[in-house]
Amino acid sequence: MELFEKKFYESMTSKVALLNRITHYIVNRKGKQMRPMFVFLTAKMLNNGEVNNRTYRGASVIELIHTATLVHDDVVDESNKRRGFFSINALWKNKIAVLVGDYLLSKGLLLSIDNGDFDLLKIISVAVREMSEGELLQIEKARRLDITEDIYYEIIRQKTATLIAACCSLGACSVKPESDEVEIFRKFGEYCGMAFQIKDDLFDYGEAEIGKPTGIDIKEQKMTLPLIYVLNNCSKAEKKWVINSIKNHNKDKKRVKEVIAFVKNNGGLDYAVSKMLEFKDEALKLLSTYPDSDYKKSLELMVNYVVDRKK
Repeated sequence: MELFEKKFYESMTSKVALLNRITHYIVNRKGKQMRPMFVFLTAKMLNNGEVNNRTYRGASVIELIHTATLVHDDVVDESNKRRGFFSINALWKNKIAVLVGDYLLSKGLLLSIDNGDFDLLKIISVAVREMSEGELLQIEKARRLDITEDIYYEIIRQKTATLIAACCSLGACSVKPESDEVEIFRKFGEYCGMAFQIKDDLFDYGEAEIGKPTGIDIKEQKMTLPLIYVLNNCSKAEKKWVINSIKNHNKDKKRVKEVIAFVKNNGGLDYAVSKMLEFKDEALKLLSTYPDSDYKKSLELMVNYVVDRKK
């Protein structure tokens, strides 16, 4: 990871001093770095503990493009904070933030093209397309609040799971191009990503502060799994009350608390937890066919971390 940090920072450099100042700020305020870890662990598990330059480049490209989407997200959401620090748009305004996001995206694409990693580039490009489609599908459906469980899974598969799927697929492709492992580990990453997003949904119903205040999804009229389950399993009158609360009273703290309590009391959280654990088990099942190694053990730990994490 230390060598990756160095390579990642180098992959961002520019002749423009302002850009270097901003990218320096980004690198020093990184998150959990789960995505590059998935790339390296997958590659090491499939290649007897060895990684190559393609693996490093793949991890850098994923991180560049993921960072670009986060910078753009903060502009779209008018968010001033990211992981407890000021967002790029809060410090340098929207115009600069959008341009920085575009710059990071192009640097990611060029890193692949300049090294002839077209197979890796394809994996990443598909992920970016799906992430955009997932966000737009969510916006389209959120207006109507009549979302089914299947549509919810499609949204989170595209919005969240596709990027983790790309990490694992990339890791496999960097050491075993054109092998079955590329698709197997895409699937593995997808299951992890689905579990990851359901866990995020559950945080919205928690008591503690965990990076985002509780009830925020309800305030933003986002349909999450606990809510969808309860809406599909309550009476007409209750459904009307919940939808009315979300549509017209989502700024009323007392009403939001009542909705959270209603979801909890009607099995919404239990159902979401059971679904999250199903995805986790599917991911672990795919790993179980491979011989034991430290890297396999670490990947299993990552899968368990996804569902056990506290923030």
